[in-house]
Formats: sequence, structure tokens, C-alpha cells
Amino acid sequence: MFTWSAASRTADDVIPFPFSAFTLSPVHLRPDCDGSVRLKSPDPLAPPAIRYEFLRSEYDREAILHGMRVCRQIANQPALADYMVEEILPGPGVSSDEDLLADVRARGIANYHPVGTCRMGEEIDSVTDARLRVHGIAHLRVADASIMPSIIAGNTNAPTIMIGEQATAMNLEHAT
Repeated sequence: MFTWSAASRTADDVIPFPFSAFTLSPVHLRPDCDGSVRLKSPDPLAPPAIRYEFLRSEYDREAILHGMRVCRQIANQPALADYMVEEILPGPGVSSDEDLLADVRARGIANYHPVGTCRMGEEIDSVTDARLRVHGIAHLRVADASIMPSIIAGNTNAPTIMIGEQATAMNLEHAT
């Protein structure tokens, strides 16, 4: 829940409504679809190609639909009656699964907690081992959220700090 509401959002900006409002926003914490990050140019300064793969699986679609319906149930509780005038977005006329998913596709955004691009493991496609060492490259460790084998059900900040602390301990252990 946010104590403000956005009329629109871009990658660079949030434009709030010109009136007092609140937002209830479902967040799908365990998506099936991982997405990908790929190089799109040999230029090291060029931004990568990021494909989110939102709503690709039936499970992901059902999870976000359920979340949207729960948000509507919460907004219609008596405790919020003094604060609730009307639903602006997606609006009360948007109720079918198809219409709700179209709204998510049009307005949904990532929470920007990417993980797993250098995932830890012993599988052939993993990048680091359990001690954060890059397979096949001596003296190189990865110490950020990219080593997480899968996304956690929450903010990645504290776990990423822990990864950094563990990497520091491993480096100190190796140095002595």
C-alpha cells in the first residue's frame, strides 16, 4: 500500500494524481518466468537487452489476478470507507481476467530486484560455486544478488548485504 497514487510511470519518473489518493499494488513474489539479460552490442557502455517475461505462465497470470482481486477486497473494507471515493485505475469497469491482464501488461512494472544472472551452483549453467568463485577463472568472486539461484520472496537488499559480508569473510579466510 502506498499513501499516494501514480497517474503514470516511466522508467525515469512517477507522475502523481493531482488529488489525494492511495494505491494497493499486488506483487508476485514467486514468478515462474525468469526473464533474461543479454548483451545487445559489443559496446560495453550500451545498455543490455532485458526481457522480463511477465505473465508468460498460467501460474503467473493466476497469481497476479488473485492479487488484484485481493487488493479490491481490501479497498472495499469498512476501515477504508472514509478514504475510498472510487477506484480510478484500472477502474470498476475492468473486471474480466482478460481486461485485468491487459491492464497489468499496460501499467505493470518490475520492482527491479533482479537476481540470478551469475547464479551459484554446481550445474553446468551456473556461474559461481558455493564460495562465490567464478567457475574456470581463478581469484574471481561475484558478491551481489546475481549469485542467488532464485529470487527471494521479499526485498533483496538485506540478503545482498549478507552476501557481501560472506564474500568478505571468504576473502579474508583465503588471504590468511
